[in-house]
Amino acid sequence: MLKQLHIRNYVIIDALEIHFSNGMNIVTGETGAGKSIILGALSLILGERADTAALVDKEKKCIIEGLFTPGTVSEITRFLETNDLDPSPEITIRREIGVNGKSRAFINDTPVNLAQLQQLSSLLVDLHQQFDTLQLGDTDFQVHVLDALASNTKLINDYRLKFAEWQQHKKRLERLKEQQARMDQESDYNQFQYDELAEANLQENELEEIDETLKLLSNSEGIKGALGKAYNELEEGEQPLVQQLKTIAQLLGNYSSFHKDLPDLVSRLNSAQVELQDIAVELEHISNGIHYDPEKIETLSDRLSIGYRLQKKHGVQSTNELRALQQQLEEKLQGVAHIQDDIAALEATTEQHFRLAEALAQKISEARKKQIAPFEKKVETLLTQVGMPNAALRVSFEKRPLGAQGADAVDFLFDANKSGQFKPVNKVASGGELSRLMLCIKSLVAQRMNLPTLIFDEIDTGISGEAAKQVGIIMKDLAASRQVICITHQPQIAGRADAHYFVYKEVSGKQVRTGMRQLDTEERITAIAKMLSGEKPTAAALENAREMVQN
Repeated sequence: MLKQLHIRNYVIIDALEIHFSNGMNIVTGETGAGKSIILGALSLILGERADTAALVDKEKKCIIEGLFTPGTVSEITRFLETNDLDPSPEITIRREIGVNGKSRAFINDTPVNLAQLQQLSSLLVDLHQQFDTLQLGDTDFQVHVLDALASNTKLINDYRLKFAEWQQHKKRLERLKEQQARMDQESDYNQFQYDELAEANLQENELEEIDETLKLLSNSEGIKGALGKAYNELEEGEQPLVQQLKTIAQLLGNYSSFHKDLPDLVSRLNSAQVELQDIAVELEHISNGIHYDPEKIETLSDRLSIGYRLQKKHGVQSTNELRALQQQLEEKLQGVAHIQDDIAALEATTEQHFRLAEALAQKISEARKKQIAPFEKKVETLLTQVGMPNAALRVSFEKRPLGAQGADAVDFLFDANKSGQFKPVNKVASGGELSRLMLCIKSLVAQRMNLPTLIFDEIDTGISGEAAKQVGIIMKDLAASRQVICITHQPQIAGRADAHYFVYKEVSGKQVRTGMRQLDTEERITAIAKMLSGEKPTAAALENAREMVQN
């Protein structure tokens, strides 16, 4: 509820502080006294655009501040948590308009943007104005009305959970099918590339080894000659090195006992002779294994040519890179088969979640349908009470694909004059008719919906007498469970107030200023009597006003 409203330097208000009561708050005053100005100030903290023209004193900033007690409404708590605002038993909303025209907004002294302010204020205040259709033409609001009457809260929560799960699986399935489509487009090309590499059947490091082998074969004659000459010098020449070392070792060995260093040198000569002899054997072995083979050279050259062509095609430098590419292509081709299995499994899961959501939506639809006839009847009864005896409401109810609110398309249709032609309410009803229709609907669902503070701005225009009385009764009933603030010209409505506020103008020098104060019982009686019979109320008017206040 709105506990306090502070206004400073706004239009023709210097400074004003208003304390509202819990129940039904009535605001009255002569035409032009400034009621709409106060409502305009309130609109600023509800997120309306600001204008420097609103400043009384162009040298000072304008400040509008509202103090709210939100109670335990979960939506408000979630909003505060989502926007990193500390939950509090009281919420202060403040708008400031600087002399430079810059506007700032604060929630509990924390700066916020206009969108955040509008979101929170919509949870705190429902501003119901003449010529303002509000949610009445909103299909979501219309569905909420039926759900409130049907006590569908638990069903709706369960449905939204299943609906969200179905949507998540549906999106995953769509992404998987898009991936499959892309893979299918690439599949033929990938298969061709894979087959080409698979046909080549390259082994690990094969091209590098072929390259080395070809170099050896291409130079085989020169290498074999060099090996033969080296072997001959070591073992079979006129003076083989191996034999020469053996002779030298024997010569020095005869004198090794005469010098301490000779035995070691002889040993080293013997080792060198053995090592050269082993080298000679290996040289012979290598030479015996080298043969010039033109057919093998041609075969290996063809193989190397295939490998080099594949390397160039795929922009790689080694055999193993080609083998890795072949493995990647194989995995992609296998992935095409796997994704089909994944799609089939996900399709089954998605269908299962759809059926669960659909079953809950059907239960919700059935509960909504049961409320339509009694709802239409109750609204017509209330419309008669508020001075619209020829008006009627019909609820259009049709099936639609599953959505966030279920599987129903709901539309409120209105006929103001028994014409038999029912059309959407926001297209055929006048401002006053819409206001009273909304009042009737809200009175029916008030106990079952988390309606915030309700502010009615002169919705009684065009009615009087018994109709005005009935509007007052309905508002009073609404105020039993929530705060109602109503700007009115009707004494029958003003008489129902828990707190009555009077807006007035006062002249100070050459300036006119708007003020507002709460009336005591006797002041209320006088104000209502003036609404009944004019500036100088008669005794009968005063008595009538007293009865209205006491009732």
